[in-house]
Amino acid sequence: MTRRFVLYTGAAVAAAALIVGCGAMGSSGGNPMSFFITSANPGKGGDLGGVAGADRFCQSLATSAGAGNKTWHAYLSTAAMNGQPAANARDRIGTGPWTNAKGVVVATSVADLHSANAKVGKDTSLNEKGEVVSGFGDAVNRHDILTGSRPDGTVAVPDPGKDTTCGNWTRSDGGSAIVGHHDHKGTNPDPVANASWNSSHGTRGCSVDQLKMSGSAGLMYCFAVN
Repeated sequence: MTRRFVLYTGAAVAAAALIVGCGAMGSSGGNPMSFFITSANPGKGGDLGGVAGADRFCQSLATSAGAGNKTWHAYLSTAAMNGQPAANARDRIGTGPWTNAKGVVVATSVADLHSANAKVGKDTSLNEKGEVVSGFGDAVNRHDILTGSRPDGTVAVPDPGKDTTCGNWTRSDGGSAIVGHHDHKGTNPDPVANASWNSSHGTRGCSVDQLKMSGSAGLMYCFAVN
């Protein structure tokens, strides 16, 4: 009887350890989330280390939230510059569908994401922690999300001498970037621009302080490519 009890107890302990181990594995990469707004800026305003640096930041935040088993890209466009061709945010994010940290589907495809049917809004565009990002009317407005894009997700081509992407996401002072309003609200005289989640207006500069002037904390949209 004693031997059987010992064997049973050992088996139970081993099973419990296996369950705990599986849980730990799931916490490092089992989160089904595939879309979020970054909870913070890397620290240099519009200088994100280029799109590659922005992608790495999205990946690191996703990993911290247990969704690092996917490949993450920032929703950012870049202008043709220094011999490099332009790139469109819509072409960098995979094919969808995408869900937020609460399991809500915000879009089923690239076309759906850039249509009136998209569920991208303040209540659904959560950060990687599942938290609502403050917006227009809140004590701290952070609704300007960096994109460098037009409403259809293509690059906002700058006029000569102008900037729409903070120097392709390498400038931490001066310049400008196109941002969208994640809450579809604002004081822009153009109501259509206020309603755009990805293309509302340009910022007053690319430094942390200059971004704050127009309601931006230098946050980005991140999407799982696979």
